[in-house]
Amino acid sequence: MSGNSHYQQSTLSLHKLGVFCGLAAAVWLGSAEAPTKLVNAGFSPFIISMGMVMGAFVARWTVPTLLKGTGFLFQDLVEKPHLIVWALLAGMLWAVGNTLTIFAVRNVGLAIAFPLWNTNSLVGLFWGWLLFKELRGSGFKGWSKVLGGACAIVGGAAILAVATAQHSDTPGKAAVGIIAALGAGVLLGTMYIPYRKAYISGMNPLSFVTIFTFGELGTVFLLTAINTGGVGPLFHELQRARPMLFWPFLGGFCWVIGDLFQQYAAKYIGIGRGIPLSNTNQLWGLAWGALVFGEMAGLNPSAKLLIFAGSSIMILGALAISMADPGDSELVNWKSAMNRECDRYGLDTQAVTAVVAGDDPHAGKAHKRTWWEILIMCSAVGVFVWLALGTRAQQISISLPWTLVLVAGTLIPLFVCGTLLWRRTRFS
Repeated sequence: MSGNSHYQQSTLSLHKLGVFCGLAAAVWLGSAEAPTKLVNAGFSPFIISMGMVMGAFVARWTVPTLLKGTGFLFQDLVEKPHLIVWALLAGMLWAVGNTLTIFAVRNVGLAIAFPLWNTNSLVGLFWGWLLFKELRGSGFKGWSKVLGGACAIVGGAAILAVATAQHSDTPGKAAVGIIAALGAGVLLGTMYIPYRKAYISGMNPLSFVTIFTFGELGTVFLLTAINTGGVGPLFHELQRARPMLFWPFLGGFCWVIGDLFQQYAAKYIGIGRGIPLSNTNQLWGLAWGALVFGEMAGLNPSAKLLIFAGSSIMILGALAISMADPGDSELVNWKSAMNRECDRYGLDTQAVTAVVAGDDPHAGKAHKRTWWEILIMCSAVGVFVWLALGTRAQQISISLPWTLVLVAGTLIPLFVCGTLLWRRTRFS
């Protein structure tokens, strides 16, 4: 069997795994945004974002360390040092985009803001086509699914925007929320450029997110310090928010789990397919907003109908894009983009081809565990316990039964998809 045919066969066998990862990402990314409802309790969106990024920072070190060990991560980074700057850039883009999502949730609510910023799938689709030759050679059938899905996403977002503007008591406030959500979509969609660049170069997603977190933490810290008037006032605001800081911290931790699944989806089926599929997280955002927080209680039937119709159209559009399997001609173009990266940075083409196909030669090797890995785990648990002990109930009404149902629905994909990833790729 030739190297080219082996590449195609392996990539095709990973399509279903990528789809499962995209669906698991949707569940966790949707659930992770629920704590942002606390902005309605009078806390600054910057402080909420800072709390989420602190949780994400802890998760981006502990989860990769637990799964692969620091020895594997350092080896991967040493072999591909040119990708470190790209991971930092991705983290910076996410930090600004995530802060905009907090403003959007505050102004128009979680159920409305989610689908609007999920237009990032269109941005990611464009960059995937332009820079990484995704969809090149996919034929009429593939293009019709992708373009039809893209039109559905735009149409669904437009319906939701109209519903928000017509039924909000403060139209000006709603307009700011819409702009913030759409702006977040542009930034988050552009963030996927470093994702794809890293994975067609053979970088492991666990290594990528470890560096990613420095970009996001530094950027959010800078934005929050500027907004609050300096480092001193920033720490004062964090202290004031101490009673609720556990929840955005937990949200950031959960977001990283969803992002890891999204990273694997982007690696194995591309950003043009993986990102729209993971963007069905808006369904979970809708579920949390409507069922747990009661966001739709004050809307009339026509507004609710518009919201559900817009959400359904966007979901169908995302699914249409994700189910457009790459054909042989498109896979040849994917391999061409990979070879371009290998030639540009002097990478071992054969080794990168194996990693892209889910067969990383380093994945199955045992890496020696060190004492500082235990310290990392203990520190993470300690931070969670410390924040939990100081947490007080916030004045926000929720439905406890629906909360338990959605929490259970979040845990199931974690174990199912995590098991599939381990068995097929050893998290490579």
